[in-house]
Amino acid sequence: MGSKKARRVWAGAGAAVVVAVVAATGANGTAQAGTPAGARWSTTSTQKPAPGVQVRTMTLQNAAAAPSWTVTVQAAATSRLTGAATWAEVGAKPWADTTARRLTASGFRPRVAAVRWPDYSDTPHGVMGLRVRVGSYATQAAAQRAAGSIAATGFHTTVTWTGYDADEPAAGETVHVAVIDPRAFTGRVQATHDGRVAQRETTSSVAGKLRSLVAVNGGFFVTADSEGVQGTQSGLGAYGGRLESLSAGARAALVLQDGGRHDRVADVTTTVTARSGRATYPVQGVNRVPGTVQDCGRPGASPSDLPWQDVTCHESDDLVLLTPEFGAAPPTGAGTQVVIDAAGRVVSVGVRGGSVPAHGAVLQGIGAAGDWLTAHARPGHPLAITKDIRDTTGRRIALGPHDSIVSAAPTLVKGGRISIDAATEGVVDPADLSFGYTWANVRQPRTMAGIDARGRLLLVTVDGRQKGGSAGFTLAEGAAFMRSLGAVQALNLDGGGSTAMAVNGRLVNLPSDATGERAVGDTVQVLPSPHH
Repeated sequence: MGSKKARRVWAGAGAAVVVAVVAATGANGTAQAGTPAGARWSTTSTQKPAPGVQVRTMTLQNAAAAPSWTVTVQAAATSRLTGAATWAEVGAKPWADTTARRLTASGFRPRVAAVRWPDYSDTPHGVMGLRVRVGSYATQAAAQRAAGSIAATGFHTTVTWTGYDADEPAAGETVHVAVIDPRAFTGRVQATHDGRVAQRETTSSVAGKLRSLVAVNGGFFVTADSEGVQGTQSGLGAYGGRLESLSAGARAALVLQDGGRHDRVADVTTTVTARSGRATYPVQGVNRVPGTVQDCGRPGASPSDLPWQDVTCHESDDLVLLTPEFGAAPPTGAGTQVVIDAAGRVVSVGVRGGSVPAHGAVLQGIGAAGDWLTAHARPGHPLAITKDIRDTTGRRIALGPHDSIVSAAPTLVKGGRISIDAATEGVVDPADLSFGYTWANVRQPRTMAGIDARGRLLLVTVDGRQKGGSAGFTLAEGAAFMRSLGAVQALNLDGGGSTAMAVNGRLVNLPSDATGERAVGDTVQVLPSPHH
């Protein structure tokens, strides 16, 4: 048994909620000084699937919290990235003042509140903007009726549950914390797409097949045909030592090396190059549709070569590598395709389509990249592919057969301190308050991973979007919680409806999708030793 020392955590973007959470090595199940009146963390269950693996379920109940339904009046905005008209939850003071006067003149009683920036490392501090709301309602139906009346007078409205606000105390939280100690655990930890990159499968289903001890969902992935091929990663993905998807800029990644014996969190970039003789060309994608870049973040992408969460960018000049693990037919369309055998020699040059050879690869080029392939790929001659993975310090990450990587965003903890680079990793935009506000600054289900000072891997899920139940975390709350567990490094993985944890193949959390557990692109699996 480890220490039972508890740490205090700011669990809100401001000073709205202070909770005591249990250190990853133990639990005391009691509220500590600084916890709001009526709030209490408790441990509801502890499982030890194997030596060196512990899973603890913790809940927060706060009887003093009083969330309700309300109507939020939204501010007209313009997307800085696309130029499209949109709406924002908060706006500037002149808009808020004018909106409040108009609402009052129409017979409503608006309330205007300042919304402050969370403590991100790369955004402004102080007031983000002003929020305008009307009423407090016991039911969603009542709030919807009020929203209809307000909208009829010329306002754009949305119905909001205040329990998801960062500046209000959470009424409840349900958190699952898995701690894997490499010094005591004899199995391995790996990221996996379960054999095919272009495949979606639930976390618990993969866990059942692999007979894993603990499993959580992994990185961001394509969820719609308009974004590419569903199931493919929209950021860096490496499995069994094979690079299967390129990074979106320099985003946070969980690097699992030597089967989880040496894990770390780092911002990671990828560079892939095709070479024919002395001629080279940059490969901007692995296992995706040429010209379509979900989450952006690749050189030459439009409208941005920086990472942007849930935004689809495009490239007119694009070279993409398809590996046998792609698991789907190569995309068709204009451009040039080159088939390469296991020895790295060109088999054929022609139109896009067909299949990826089991022991080879396919290169697809559009625009200038297609022209380069036509000019330099010759049947029977070598065409080499070099791959380079580095963290932002320049340190190269060499992949062996027992190494894997999952990537998401943003970094939460760095060097033992909360350090959320939300703007740099493209999940918020200080110049566009319509972008990322709900994704980052509102309570949501989250999956997070971290490493503590003893080298233990922390895999954490928090349920969310449960009115009257678990609210979820904002990014800032997630970072604070991970730090409270002793994390010296941590990142945010995919969340929302993707958030899932399975223990011994059984789902233990409550997913937020109405249809149940979501099929995801990849997962992190804690696998037993062969003798377990």
